[in-house]
Amino acid sequence: MSSSSKKPKLQKIALLLAGAGLGVALSLSFNAVADKDAGGNPLPVEELRAFSTVFGLIKQSYVEPVEDKKLITEAIKGMVSGLDPHSSYLDADAFKDMQIQTQGEFGGLGIEVSMEDGLVRVVSPIEDTPAYRAGVKAGDFIAKIDETPVQGMSLNDAVTKMRGKIGTSVTLTMLRKGESKPIVLSLKRAVIKVQSVKSKLAEPGYGYIRVAQFQEHTTENVAQALEALYKENKAPLKGVVLDLRNDPGGLLNGAVGVSAAFLPKDTLVVYTEGRTPDSKIKLTASKENYLRESGKDDYFKNTPKEVKTVPLVILVNGGSASASEIVAGALQDHKRAIVVGTQTFGKASVQTIMPIDNKTALKLTTARYFTPLGRSIQLKGITPDIEVEEATLNGKEQSAFRIREADLGHRLDNPNEKDAGKAASEPKAVIKAQKPKGAVSETAEDTPRELASKNDYQLQQALNILKVQQILQNKAVAAPAKP
Repeated sequence: MSSSSKKPKLQKIALLLAGAGLGVALSLSFNAVADKDAGGNPLPVEELRAFSTVFGLIKQSYVEPVEDKKLITEAIKGMVSGLDPHSSYLDADAFKDMQIQTQGEFGGLGIEVSMEDGLVRVVSPIEDTPAYRAGVKAGDFIAKIDETPVQGMSLNDAVTKMRGKIGTSVTLTMLRKGESKPIVLSLKRAVIKVQSVKSKLAEPGYGYIRVAQFQEHTTENVAQALEALYKENKAPLKGVVLDLRNDPGGLLNGAVGVSAAFLPKDTLVVYTEGRTPDSKIKLTASKENYLRESGKDDYFKNTPKEVKTVPLVILVNGGSASASEIVAGALQDHKRAIVVGTQTFGKASVQTIMPIDNKTALKLTTARYFTPLGRSIQLKGITPDIEVEEATLNGKEQSAFRIREADLGHRLDNPNEKDAGKAASEPKAVIKAQKPKGAVSETAEDTPRELASKNDYQLQQALNILKVQQILQNKAVAAPAKP
């Protein structure tokens, strides 16, 4: 892309890249909604006549009067939701909710949710929120909100009902795999401020950065975290662990920015392909692609130069989706990091937010994204370089309880691999989770309850990998040059 087009490029990337549960996705400003190639095709008259007939029969014979607006709205929702799991009609509440959540602050309980089989499924509890502290877990199904059954309720209505005045209580009745009885929790509503980035020295010389969700300030926060880690260590770091476990995604510029922290300038991070010209873009590790406002200084202006070469391990699992997979895929393709953990969610489709008016919008799948080497991870996910199993729950691996993109109805196929959703490729190495006696297992949903916890088996293995790299690097430096 020419230098003259760099400034408006970020403006074309309107808001979001999809998260697995919330359906938050890469947003491009498309000027044309209709397919230009299909301009000459006639409207499906017979099908529209059938729609009109059904509309009339409902208006005339349904047991109760129904407003025209409700019928049309529900028809639109059904038409869009039947396309794929991530396309949807955003009514006024849903559109507002999407905008609020990307800013990283909203009121409620702190649960990322999706709809499945008529029930609200918990994608992930947000760290340090009422839901998280009460023990709500990824994979839980919410059956009742207070005394109201969720069955038959829309996702937007369920979310609205869980929200309310700060300090007031709401009771959730939940179903959990492995539990014979419903779990009833009383939660007190609070202002939810999602802390996107947390960091700490896991051990002297080894930094740990946790990205919980990609938000407006994520890139900036990662830059600040790196500066703080180097300052606290008082010497160049020997290695860094970037933890993207259970990160459902978020803003695209955040994914590009986090990748850019560790990659050389102008390195390709991700590209997209779709049917319209505006859906074909290439995003590189340059500030034009991750600064929130043009003309500002680069967030990494004061970041130590050693960050570009410091040994790096990325932790992922089945809850790592979309933006998380873009970061892991880019750094893996460029051999900049070792990806450790378990297979990721596998969502590689692009959604466009198309405003219908000032209150509603259409979120429509318009493209697929690809890693720098041209890989589509749709349905498949990112295969870790080294597989390290998650903690067990009742004797079973946490991954056995996870739902991935390949499990969703109407999902898009992988353009590169016809059977991508059936089996993941083999990792380069596998480390089985053999926990020492007396160790306390943390579930993946609780990770990291305490940053750099010694009970976090995956994190400890990531640190061990970095230490091995350091030993090999020192031996290489000490070895005499061959004549």
